Amino acid sequence: MMTIRKLLIAAGLTLFALPAAAQTTCKPAVADSELVKPGTLVMSMNPTLPPMQFVDSNGQLKGMRVTLGDEIAKRLCLKPEYVRIEFSAMIPGLQAGRWDLINTGIFWTEERAKMMPMINYESQAISISVAKGNPLKITKPEDLAGRPVGVELGGFEERKLRELDKMLTAKGLKGIEIKTFDNFATAYQALRAGQTEASVAIDPTAAEYSKRGDFDRALHGLFPTPVALAMKSKPLSEAVVAVLNDMQKDGSYKKLMDEYGLLPNDGAFKVNGPGM
Repeated sequence: MMTIRKLLIAAGLTLFALPAAAQTTCKPAVADSELVKPGTLVMSMNPTLPPMQFVDSNGQLKGMRVTLGDEIAKRLCLKPEYVRIEFSAMIPGLQAGRWDLINTGIFWTEERAKMMPMINYESQAISISVAKGNPLKITKPEDLAGRPVGVELGGFEERKLRELDKMLTAKGLKGIEIKTFDNFATAYQALRAGQTEASVAIDPTAAEYSKRGDFDRALHGLFPTPVALAMKSKPLSEAVVAVLNDMQKDGSYKKLMDEYGLLPNDGAFKVNGPGM
């Protein structure tokens, strides 16, 4: 009996050892020299945009971009790690080597693509959120003339809001009273408190707030633009492109985009940026 027991114990140990052994066969696709922290994909994120990126009631990061970041790290055989930071600090932090990848839905622009490798992976547009019931009857961009509108500091949304302001003044209308905030959460808090009369965010976030019954979405689909991941390292960007192309081939990329109602890329992914 003792011999059988020993054999069973030995067999059990062997079975438990298999997963660990299997894990060792996963070789990181990016050299440690290209990473901020060995064996780790450090990503910056501003988790104030539900359902794309947010913190749940348990303090855990959730949302589409967290799912995407985790999957990219997994396929690169790296451990995902997130740094929660305001958007205005993300590009300087990337250039200073504080993180490997900006994963916060950064809008692609030619100016940014000259600064760092970027991979366009979805298309987004912006919305105008207003108080419940839309008491000011905002139905077109011109209705924002002369009104205080909140937006996150330093992002694509602020840039487009300022462009809209110039368009209105060029028509002889009053300019928009643009109020900037550290993040979208505080911008929406200002709208709730009556400090602003409208707030700007990406379509999915404005739709989420509307679904929750917090605000109405007066306008949407404004300024559709590609959204990207951004990196400092060229080898890392090439590895991430390979992962996204694999995800596209196996259907997991489109499944994720469909889950959140996003417009996916049809063709192969590529890196846009300096030296590419």
